[in-house]
Amino acid sequence: MIIKKLVLSLLALFSLSCAAQKAKIDRHALVERNSPHVKQVDKLSSLSVGNGNFAYTVDATGLQTFPDVYSTGVPLGTQSQWGWHSFPNTENFKPEEALKNYNFRGWEEPYSVQIKEPGRQHDASEYLRANEHRLHLGYIGLEMSKKDGAAVKPEDITNIDQKLDLWNGFIESNYSLEGTKITAKTAVSAYKDQLAVTLKSALLGKKQIKVNFRFPYPSGKHTDDATDWSSPLKHKTEIVSQDEHSFVLKRTLDTTVYYVSVRYEGKAVLSQKEPHYFIVTPQGNEFSFVCEFTQNKPAKLSENVNKVYAISSAYWNDFWQKGAAVDFSKCTDVRAKELERRVILSQYLMAIQSAGKYPPQETGLTYNSWFGKFHLEMHWWHAAHFALWNRTDLLERSMDWYAKAYPVAKQIAERQKFKGIRWMKMTDPTAQEAPSGVGSFLIWQQPHFIYMSELIYRNNPDKKVLEKYNLLVQETAEFMASFATYDQAKNRYVLKGIIAAQETLRASETVNPPFELSYWHYAMQVAQKWRERMGQKRKPEWDDLIAKLSPLTAKDGLYLASEDAVNTYTDVRFTSDHPAVLGAVGILPQSRLVKPEIMKNTFDWIWDKWNWDETWGWDYPMAAMSAARLGEPDKAVEALLMDKRTNTYLINGHNYQDDRLRVYLPGNGGLLAAVGMMCAGWDGNEVANPGFPKDGTWNVVWEGMKPMP
Repeated sequence: MIIKKLVLSLLALFSLSCAAQKAKIDRHALVERNSPHVKQVDKLSSLSVGNGNFAYTVDATGLQTFPDVYSTGVPLGTQSQWGWHSFPNTENFKPEEALKNYNFRGWEEPYSVQIKEPGRQHDASEYLRANEHRLHLGYIGLEMSKKDGAAVKPEDITNIDQKLDLWNGFIESNYSLEGTKITAKTAVSAYKDQLAVTLKSALLGKKQIKVNFRFPYPSGKHTDDATDWSSPLKHKTEIVSQDEHSFVLKRTLDTTVYYVSVRYEGKAVLSQKEPHYFIVTPQGNEFSFVCEFTQNKPAKLSENVNKVYAISSAYWNDFWQKGAAVDFSKCTDVRAKELERRVILSQYLMAIQSAGKYPPQETGLTYNSWFGKFHLEMHWWHAAHFALWNRTDLLERSMDWYAKAYPVAKQIAERQKFKGIRWMKMTDPTAQEAPSGVGSFLIWQQPHFIYMSELIYRNNPDKKVLEKYNLLVQETAEFMASFATYDQAKNRYVLKGIIAAQETLRASETVNPPFELSYWHYAMQVAQKWRERMGQKRKPEWDDLIAKLSPLTAKDGLYLASEDAVNTYTDVRFTSDHPAVLGAVGILPQSRLVKPEIMKNTFDWIWDKWNWDETWGWDYPMAAMSAARLGEPDKAVEALLMDKRTNTYLINGHNYQDDRLRVYLPGNGGLLAAVGMMCAGWDGNEVANPGFPKDGTWNVVWEGMKPMP
């Protein structure tokens, strides 16, 4: 009788969950109610439009009028995937000058590191680390004056009502100056590095509002808005063509050249105020223009603003209507509204900032961090969610770059006497390895390519997908197999000579970190499956590795951060930074390396005692995914909404970390991956909405989501 009641209850629950998942979501209402509204000039409230390869960020005026105010907040960037620059290499520094040998396995392995000792090697490593760096392509703002001719300050702007129209990809800005209304509409084309702007105000006709185009030299700094106004003689900005409705500017910065083409409607006058500083003065009360940034000299710009608006609207309507959607409006938990806001804004931000032809930098196309370079260990956090949310095409955009990086990755492996290809950590479009005392020893970026290729195949199990990615899958696994060291005394394979995802661990001391071990186990199994799908035989030596990989090391019923780190739970160094052990059952499925009861004990200890004030934005979704797999949905939700500085989400949706990283897109991408998994579950899961509590307060409705492996 008890069993019968249990079966009936389960069937009822299953029926309810199916009904909930099949309920049609009003996607327009879902998106519209989460469109941000900005009411003041606030350095952390800038808004962006973009297409994954190009983004333009504006202040409360709808353009880039007050960049100095926002430079220490969410800066007013204009960045593209192709816009890179290097300072002249006058000393002819070469990558091999940043190499230093380390002996982890009985032979010398050269790593590209930051050389601390003064001298040529130090200078070479610093130069190579900072070059290439990403460019700010130019500021487009308003030149505004008051009735008395004084320049307008931010506090002079009143009645601000600015909206990011997510459904159409527009920023609509309304505000006043000395009682006169001003409106601005801003959008970016879905397919070109092309900006469209419409301005309306009587102040245009009075020449109190003009449009300026200003171009800085790159700063080349680690983290900033990539702007140096103090070096006007180091670059050139020249008018190369002009007629009554358009002009083209040529930018020359050392060996970097690009073009800025502007086409406007109505009458206007172009003048040059200073080197790199141009002003367009409209002749009426309405002014519209399209501005396109290109690497090569463009053909005459043909698009007008209405065409760009139409392209933007069509793209974003399609974006929101396709792919997955999650609606929290039927939830009664008071936290649901905030979670929905974060999820909607994160989808938008990842599409405009992290869906380009290269893996994205952690601050996307907003401002530079780590010189604008991208980090391959973060690629999963930026992009894996696209496949879970049924937007696999946006993931595939950045996967093509790996084929271009293949020769460099092959050289790194060969240099260190390994087989296959070793993916670098911090790099740029050229795939040059950036010297780093930490990054060069990371290995958890290595399996990412296999994981993401598998996500693509799961959504499109076609032979063409296998043929496209198989070579790199196999070569990636080849390195992983040769990197694992066989411990003959214990008949096992170990991972050593690495810095783990928990970067407080040291390469010389770290053996068998739990997340990396589990990732090796998962990815090598997938690589073998790919061989079978391609009609190839499994590699016996890979099966041997899979069977003999070391299990996770535990002490007192808790998994250690590393086999050697016996003081994991008494040394604050091991209980700060990323609680990466949770990724072993969270990001990854349960494996034979992990004992569920020990992982559960470890999760509970981390939950109660971890130094959460010293964590990063993606640690919260990682904890949520682990909680969901361990049957703790209450904690999965709590993790996503934990009240910590690095889990802050600004009005524009950006995941704020600290004064340096005011934007941190791995947190946004991680949030989407976690919510997707909490809805659709994972392979073998039989619980509806497994990441949400079953107390009746989380009636989460979703559609189109794909399960995680």
